[in-house]
Amino acid sequence: MKNLDLKVTHESLVNFLRENIKATGLKKAVIGLSGGIDSALVAYLLRDAIGAENILAIMMPYKTSNPESLLHAKMVVEDLKINSKIIEITDMVDAYFKNEPDATMLRKGNKMARERMSILYDNSAKEGALVIGTSNKTEIFLGYSTQFGDSACAINPIGDLYKTNVWDLSRYLGVPSPLIEKKPSADLWEGQTDEQEMGLTYKEADEILYRLLEEKKSIDEIESEGFDLNLIENIVSRMKRSEYKRRMPLIAELKNR
Repeated sequence: MKNLDLKVTHESLVNFLRENIKATGLKKAVIGLSGGIDSALVAYLLRDAIGAENILAIMMPYKTSNPESLLHAKMVVEDLKINSKIIEITDMVDAYFKNEPDATMLRKGNKMARERMSILYDNSAKEGALVIGTSNKTEIFLGYSTQFGDSACAINPIGDLYKTNVWDLSRYLGVPSPLIEKKPSADLWEGQTDEQEMGLTYKEADEILYRLLEEKKSIDEIESEGFDLNLIENIVSRMKRSEYKRRMPLIAELKNR
C-alpha cells in the first residue's frame, strides 16, 4: 500500500466535513463514540472542521461492554472538550430479547448496533445536527458492519480510508495512544475482537483490498506476489456477499407506465 500524505488528507477531510455540513444548512454534528479508533478519528476531524462546541458525542454501553471502551471514549471527550452524554442501551436491548431467548450473539450484536443508530438519529433531530459516519473502507468492503446500524449516516469522512490509514492519520492528529494500540473491537459482546471474528488481520486485508480496488489486480496477480490464495478468496467472497450493503435499496422500475 502507498502511504498517504497525512497533511493533505487531513485538510481534505476537514474541508469535506465543513462544506457538506454547511450545504445542509446545519451547523452541528452527532456521532457515536465507541472508544474505538474510527469514531475517535472522526471526532478529531469534526473538531477541526466545525469546532468542539458544535459536536455531540454519545457513548452507548451495553452491560457486557468492556469498561475500557467507555474509559477510552471519555479520553477523547476530555481531550477535545466536546459535548457528550452516556446513554445505556442495556434495558432497551434486553426488553426485546426477553421474548427471544434463543437469539444468537450475531442477532444481539446487530440489534445493539441498530439501537445505537436509532439513538443517534433521535438526538440529531433533537439537536438539529447531522449523524456522521465512522466506518472505514476496510470494514465497508469486508461487509463488517450492520446495515442500518453502524453503517448508517448522513455523511462519512473516513469511508475511503483503509484501517491502516486510520491508524496513521490518528497518530498524526494526536489521538490518545491507548486507542491506537489496542485490538480493534466492535465491543458487541465480551471478549470480541474484529480480527478474531473475521479470521484475518486488518493489515492482511488492507494489502489485498488495495490491490483489488486501487490497482485493479486479479486474484492470480495478487497470489503471484506471495499472498495466500485462501486469504485472497476469503476477502473476495466477503466483498461479493456484502455488495448489497454498499448500495441504496433496489427499487423496481416500471417500464410500462
